[in-house]
Amino acid sequence: MSWILRITVLLALAGAVVWFHHWRQQQPLRVTLAAEKKILLIGNGTEIETIDPHMASGAPEHRIISALFEGLVAPATDDPDKDGPGVALSWDTPDFVTWTFHLNPKAAWSDGTPLKAHDFTYAFQRMLSPELAADYSEMLHLIQNAAKFSHGELSSFDEVGAKAVDDHTLKITLEGPAPYFPSMLKHYAWFPVPRHVVEKFGTMTERDTAWARPGNLVCNGAFTLKEWRINHYLAIEANPLYWDAGRVKLKEIHFFPIEDYAAEERSFLDGQLHHTETVPLEKIAFYRDTRPPYFHEDPQSVTEYYMFNVTRDALKDKRVRQALSLAVDRETLINQVLKTGSIPARGLVPPGSGEGYEGPDMLRFDPDKARRLLAEAGYPGGKGLPELDVLTNTSPSARVIAEYFQEAWRKHLGIKITIRQQEWGVYLDSRRKKTYDLSRAGWVGDYPDPFTFLAIWRSFDGQNDTGWDNPEFDKLMFESEREPDARKRMALLRKGEELLLNDMPCIPVYWRVQSHLVRSELIGWKPSLLEHRCYKVIDLDPTRTMDMLEAKPTP
Repeated sequence: MSWILRITVLLALAGAVVWFHHWRQQQPLRVTLAAEKKILLIGNGTEIETIDPHMASGAPEHRIISALFEGLVAPATDDPDKDGPGVALSWDTPDFVTWTFHLNPKAAWSDGTPLKAHDFTYAFQRMLSPELAADYSEMLHLIQNAAKFSHGELSSFDEVGAKAVDDHTLKITLEGPAPYFPSMLKHYAWFPVPRHVVEKFGTMTERDTAWARPGNLVCNGAFTLKEWRINHYLAIEANPLYWDAGRVKLKEIHFFPIEDYAAEERSFLDGQLHHTETVPLEKIAFYRDTRPPYFHEDPQSVTEYYMFNVTRDALKDKRVRQALSLAVDRETLINQVLKTGSIPARGLVPPGSGEGYEGPDMLRFDPDKARRLLAEAGYPGGKGLPELDVLTNTSPSARVIAEYFQEAWRKHLGIKITIRQQEWGVYLDSRRKKTYDLSRAGWVGDYPDPFTFLAIWRSFDGQNDTGWDNPEFDKLMFESEREPDARKRMALLRKGEELLLNDMPCIPVYWRVQSHLVRSELIGWKPSLLEHRCYKVIDLDPTRTMDMLEAKPTP
């Protein structure tokens, strides 16, 4: 072989190696290699709107933000629904009204800036500022004078009951006793934000600035933002400056926004995901019966419901809303259509949402009464009632439920319904602007107390996109926040739920049991009623690889 030919062959081989390396870089990172590299691959349902803790309002955002940021209290390592140390190593209270948090002196922002108590008071002021108009600002109204500041009745934040005693001591005074308060602090609405970065890219109350984007984000959680490719994936990597970095086992987590459940299932079976966000409805029974090693069903503190836009003329009369609820057979929907293992809702607040709370059992399937109420409202047999539209996100289950409602209301009430599906961000915007008649919705409990499910229906709450306004309900919620006697407080909350279910600004449908596919390499992932994750104890063991060829379902 001539030297020219030899050089040509060597160059061709070198080029092939470079091409192959480039090709491998473009291919999806498969679970076996990812496990070896300690990179967790999980489905996250849909593309998120933001990673700013004070701008977020959805479960997909919650899963990511909780890895990037940490509040005073964090999910416990042994049980994520319990309270463990976060930025605060400990806390104490003499009366459940005044709380003192002792911050970890090792806590720092991911750029090395020390994290101090003033970072929390700054974050609380930002959340409560009316100019920011944060959806979750009402969650902080439990703090003394917070509601007055948020409503513009107080001009100085100094009068709000959140004080930095010193760099590592934070004192919070509440409007009334709240034994459950530490659990609330695991929600991202209470997370700190770095003032020196927020104000580098805008003012405190300026929305949607560049501070929370790749290359700019500074956070304080177990992970930092590595890459965000819209509609492809979001990658986070271990934060070496996290105060408990030595316990973090994963090097990276990749979140994939896969809205199509069947596509997510295929990705799992093809070895591209360690954990799915859910399971296709039509496959749940199959996986439950034949693939128990990696099929998981987790009860959750979640209520799925349909909410009304009560500003629409046809829906202002509660008898119309009650009729639509009574015409839905929840038992049949859950047991014969969805078959998810979820529980048909008997009220709004799901079981296990608070010690000593027993919610009312008020929801029934009664088409005869539904027809009577509709006739009393002036729409006998549905005549004269304008065609209504049902807004949902694009998930297949949302479509199935909407079609079930569509047929039920046609059959029992003579009402015509059109179904309108929108991408997650557009769907949320339509809800906020009230450009809908009925809308699918769901609420994950933010802490273990019925107040988290009821407070969102207050007339002024940022999550109330219905237009429903009931002063008596607002009063009951106000009194419950300040009632020191636990039994009396639960009675106030139950009365509030009864009033809500009678006025019917929403139709509770079911209490969710979530189905997942989980590979055997994933360890330390524990079920959570509140969808909390202690990411630092989650790990991957590549020696536990499962045979996915045997796992694939039959056609």
